[in-house]
Amino acid sequence: MNRRRADRVAGVLIAAILLVGGALSWQAYQQQRALDEMMGSMMGTSMGSVHGTNPIWYVLGTVLVASVVGGLYLTVREDLSESDPAGGRSSEPSDSAPVERPEESAVDASDDEAIDPEAHPRSRVLDLLPEDERRILEPVITSPGLTQIELRDRSEFSKSKVSQTVTALEKRGLLYRERQGRTYRIYPSDELADQ
Repeated sequence: MNRRRADRVAGVLIAAILLVGGALSWQAYQQQRALDEMMGSMMGTSMGSVHGTNPIWYVLGTVLVASVVGGLYLTVREDLSESDPAGGRSSEPSDSAPVERPEESAVDASDDEAIDPEAHPRSRVLDLLPEDERRILEPVITSPGLTQIELRDRSEFSKSKVSQTVTALEKRGLLYRERQGRTYRIYPSDELADQ
C-alpha cells in the first residue's frame, strides 16, 4: 500500500471515529436532557444528572481514540514510504524480463565489492536520495537539458510532483533550471556533471 492510499485510509478511519463519537455524544446529551426534564418535573429537583453516562466522557473518549489511531499511523507512515517508494507503480513490464538501466548495471557489477565513493560519485549521490528524487535526477544526469515536460514523462510523476521535486533538488544544489518559453530545461549541477 503506498503512502497516498494509506493517508486516505487513515483519514477515513479517523473521520469515522470522530463521526461515531460525535453521534454517541449527541445521543448521550439528548438522553441526559430528557432525564433531567423528566426527573425535574417529577421530583422538583434535578436528580437526572446521576443517571446515564455524562456526554463529556464520550467526547473525551472520541478524541482519545482518534488521537491514538492518528499517532500510531504517523509512526508507521515513515515505514510505508520506505517499503513502497515507487508509489505502487512499476515501470517494468510485468510479463517480460526486467529492463536494466545503464547506471544500475554499472552499480550492480560492483555490488560484490564495496562501492567506492571516489570511483562512482554519481552512484553514491543517487544511492543516498529517496526513490522519487532519484527518478528525477537520473534522467537529468544521463540526458542534461531535459525539459520538465520530458522529465514528467520519463519519471511518470504528475506535473506538480516533478515541479516540487526539482525545486527541492535545486535548493540542495544538485541541479539547476534555465527558463525556456513556458517551461524549464533542467541540468545537473556542475559538480555532478564534472564527476
